[in-house]
Amino acid sequence: MDRILRGIMRYRNTTRATMVEEFRKVRDNPQPKAVFFTCMDSRMIPTRFTDTHVGDMFVIRNAGNLVPHSHFFQDEYYSCEPAGLELGCVVNNIRHIIVCGHSDCKAINLLYQLQCSKFASRKNRILSPLRSWLATHAGTSLEKFQYLQEHGFEKPLMFTAETPLRKFVAYIDPDNKFAIEDKLSQINTLQQLQNVASYGFLKKRLEQFDLHIHALWFDIYTGDIYYFSRQQKRFVTVAEETIEKISDEVTKYYT
Repeated sequence: MDRILRGIMRYRNTTRATMVEEFRKVRDNPQPKAVFFTCMDSRMIPTRFTDTHVGDMFVIRNAGNLVPHSHFFQDEYYSCEPAGLELGCVVNNIRHIIVCGHSDCKAINLLYQLQCSKFASRKNRILSPLRSWLATHAGTSLEKFQYLQEHGFEKPLMFTAETPLRKFVAYIDPDNKFAIEDKLSQINTLQQLQNVASYGFLKKRLEQFDLHIHALWFDIYTGDIYYFSRQQKRFVTVAEETIEKISDEVTKYYT
């Protein structure tokens, strides 16, 4: 806590004036461009690795960057995540939803362990809100992972996108670069796009292609950011040699 307090003092003496000026500029006419779902992991600093600033994004964070599917609720509005979607996309008319997973995700590492029946027992889930959260809302991700694991990660997965008729194919880590838990993390990130599209209050905008969903994945040990390319059917590094192709795809699919 002392470190945080001293950090506040440094902020007061360095960046406070600049930030207040930025707040003033967007106060009467904020125009955020994205709702950004990511993990609460302390190593994830999305505004830094996307170089975004005051007023650019709504950021929603939880354990495992999950967006619970609407069918888990008697009423779609009983959770922070859909409330954030409504605030961003209905109230503020934001047109882009981004889900960003990452490597060595502690929540996803725990989800991977839930394959052990003893570890995932009802007793242990009752005693652990985190295990219960993951077992309930990331179970579909784990099922898809297990399917791929049975087939040596060679087969593609199919996900529903903006509408039930608009689907995309995904090959997960075809170059076998990442740890087994990271493969699960990438599957989980894509599954959240399907979950986002389950909410009725987004249906009309999704069907009219006025609202778009994207997936990013951050490798915390290399600093590389990956964009899921529906055209290439895989996560692609965002880099100097790929940015034009990715940008062209975004323009094709999302404008």
